[in-house]
Amino acid sequence: MSHSLRPVVAALALSYAFSVQAAKPAKQPAKAQEAAAPVSADFELAHNLGPLGEQRLQAVVDRFNKEQAGNLKLARLEKGEKPAGLNLLRRYDASEALANPKAFLPLHEVMAKNGQALSATDIPAELKAGVSDAKGRLVALPVLYSTPVLFFNKNALRKAKLDPEQPPKTWFEMQGMLDKLQDAGYQCPYTSSWPVWVHIDNVSAVSGVPATSDKGQLTFNGLPQVKHIAMMATWTKAGYFRLFGRRDEASARFNEGECAMITTDSREGTDFREAKGVELGVAPLPFHDDVYGGRQASLADGASLWIGAGRSPAEYKQAAKFVAFLLSPEMQVEIVRSYGGLPLTAAARAAGRSKLLKDDDNTLEIALASIKGNGGKPALRTASVDPVRILTNEELEAVFADKKPAKAALDTAVNRGNAILAAKAQLRKSQPF
Repeated sequence: MSHSLRPVVAALALSYAFSVQAAKPAKQPAKAQEAAAPVSADFELAHNLGPLGEQRLQAVVDRFNKEQAGNLKLARLEKGEKPAGLNLLRRYDASEALANPKAFLPLHEVMAKNGQALSATDIPAELKAGVSDAKGRLVALPVLYSTPVLFFNKNALRKAKLDPEQPPKTWFEMQGMLDKLQDAGYQCPYTSSWPVWVHIDNVSAVSGVPATSDKGQLTFNGLPQVKHIAMMATWTKAGYFRLFGRRDEASARFNEGECAMITTDSREGTDFREAKGVELGVAPLPFHDDVYGGRQASLADGASLWIGAGRSPAEYKQAAKFVAFLLSPEMQVEIVRSYGGLPLTAAARAAGRSKLLKDDDNTLEIALASIKGNGGKPALRTASVDPVRILTNEELEAVFADKKPAKAALDTAVNRGNAILAAKAQLRKSQPF
C-alpha cells in the first residue's frame, strides 16, 4: 500500500515575495489574475484504496462536487509520481510523507490563506499522531482514524457453548475460549489483520511498554512483547491462531464466517455489518493481566488527508473547501456511521454517538474507551515506517513458522530497524514540517 512520492517545488512563497515587493498599483492585476485562475481540470484526490473503499470515497467526492460546486476527481496514488492536489495517505504511506516534506503544504497554512476555519484544539489529542507539527498545528487532516479492537462472531460463541455477551478481556482468558471454538469445529478460531500494528504497536501500548521511545528508537523487544509473541507462536502450533497476510487479508476470512474472532481496526466494523453468518460483537483489544499497571490506552491511527505542493491558488481554495466540507457536522456523522472513522470534533462525537446507539452499534464507544484520550502517544509507530514494518513482519512470520524464537526475532527486528532509522533520521520524527 505504500508509495514513494517525488518532491515538487511549492511556488506560494515566491509569489508572495513578489506581491510584497510590488508597488500598490501592480497588486490589482495579480489579484484579478488569481481570482480568474480556473481550477485545473485534473485537480484530483489521489488514493490507493481497494474497490469498496474507492466506491465509498467516490460517493463523498460526488456529494462535495454537487453541494459545493466542486471539480474534484479521484485518481490512483501511483509509485514514483508527484502528489496530487489532495492525497489520502493510509497508515502505511505515512513514512513517505515524512521522508518528502517539501512535497506537501501544511494544512493549517492552506486553510488560513483561504479563509477557512481550522482549530487544532477542536481535534482530540489522540487523533493528531503524525499530522501535527511541533507547535501543535495540523499539517494534515486525520480524516479516518481508528484503533484496534476485537471483533467476534456471537453465533460462533453460542456454537461453542460460550456466553456471546462475555467476550474475553485478557489474552489468557481468550486462550480457553479459542480451545472451545476449535472443539466446536472452527479451524480458524482467531486471526488478525495488520499484525505489526496490532501485535507490536498496540499490544505494547496496552501493556504500558511502548514499542518506540520518545527519541524515535524502537524498543519492542522487552519481556512483555517477547512473552506475547511467544504466546502467539504456541497458539499457531495449536491451531488457535491463523495469520493470512501482512495487511487486511484476514478481514475477508472473518467476513466470510471462516474465523470466529479477529483483531483489527475499529473502522472495519462497518465492513462486517453484513458478514456471512456473523452476528457481530465487539470488545476492546485484550490485555495481559500480569503486566504492572493494568490495561493502558491503545493507539489511534489511520488515513489522513495531505495537500500536495506546487498547485494554483484556485486549486488550494478548493482543497480548503473540501477539508471544511469533511469537518462539517453532517459529514462527520456520515464518516462515523458509514466509514467507521473516529469523529474529529466534540460536537460530531456527541452526534455520532447518539446516531450509532440507535443502531445498537457500540463500536465507537469501545474504540473511544480504548484510547482513553491518549491514543496519540508515542507519535512514531512501527507500522508506519515502511522498511521497519516489512522487516518486523518477516521476523514475526519466522516465529510463527517455528523457525526462530520470539526473543531472537524481536531483537533482530529492533536492531535492524534502529539501523534504518539512524540512516534515515527524518523517519524518526512525528511530523514532517
